[in-house]
Amino acid sequence: MESSPYLLEVENLWKVFVEKDSTLHMEDYLSGSTDVNGQVVAVRDVSFKLKQGEVYVIMGLSGSGKSTLIRCLLRLIEPDYGQIRVKGQDVTAMGSKELTEFRRTQAAMVFQHYGLLPHRTVLENVSFGLKLQGVKRKEREKRALQAIEKVGLLKWTHHYPEHLSGGMQQRVGIARALVQDADLLLLDEPFSGLDPLIRGEMQDELLRLQAELKKTMVFVTHDLNEALRLGDRMAVMKQGLFVQEGTPRDIVTNPADEYVKRFVQNERQVSLLTETAEGKKKVSNLTPLIGGKQGKIAAGSGR
Repeated sequence: MESSPYLLEVENLWKVFVEKDSTLHMEDYLSGSTDVNGQVVAVRDVSFKLKQGEVYVIMGLSGSGKSTLIRCLLRLIEPDYGQIRVKGQDVTAMGSKELTEFRRTQAAMVFQHYGLLPHRTVLENVSFGLKLQGVKRKEREKRALQAIEKVGLLKWTHHYPEHLSGGMQQRVGIARALVQDADLLLLDEPFSGLDPLIRGEMQDELLRLQAELKKTMVFVTHDLNEALRLGDRMAVMKQGLFVQEGTPRDIVTNPADEYVKRFVQNERQVSLLTETAEGKKKVSNLTPLIGGKQGKIAAGSGR
């Protein structure tokens, strides 16, 4: 069987939240019937594919379904229908033990709320996942220190989370994901709780790490400027649907409908999105750019 060129494949994914006394009949939704009262369709027939090293941004207003979608990819929220494959493995078919192993080794997630263990140092927080995998102390500390160095926190190795700023705590969260050496990174609005200057610095840091590590990323945000800086491709969600998918340039210059058009206009006044001679993208004439900087050239993605 020929192997797939895609690292992540999502096909016809659905998630419907039902009330206690309501019964989900998935066949009704699949046949196109009207939505059932008391049931909320959070993800509606979503499909997309990512190649190795690609940064895919999912954006939308609050309640559009983007955070539910990214959690479905790890089955932190169980999808009701569809298929998720990572490196050819069918995640939706995995049993509990296989799923636990997949989460520990094949994919890593960074959340908006850092979720650090307050009674553990930076080193202990970053190495904790390796400890759960049974990695010996010397090896896990070596790997954790390498990850901590990548995010610029070596001097804070033995400090506790309470001693760190919000941006530094998020760096610990990223290091904790990197130490797993997973090919797939899922980031759910990781910078939205930070002030604008720190947020810009964290975007720079992520771009630097991506240029070095070439991870495959799914990045959720509601901020257009962030999507433009980070994404190779992006999708705009509304009521659980992908209403438009394409490159940032395509979506900014050719919005598919009034919703996307308003979303683009309301988030940022974007006057020009150009391509550099090297084939890498940059955003210019954003008013204002985070931190007052010129548009940053994003890392290539092996396209």
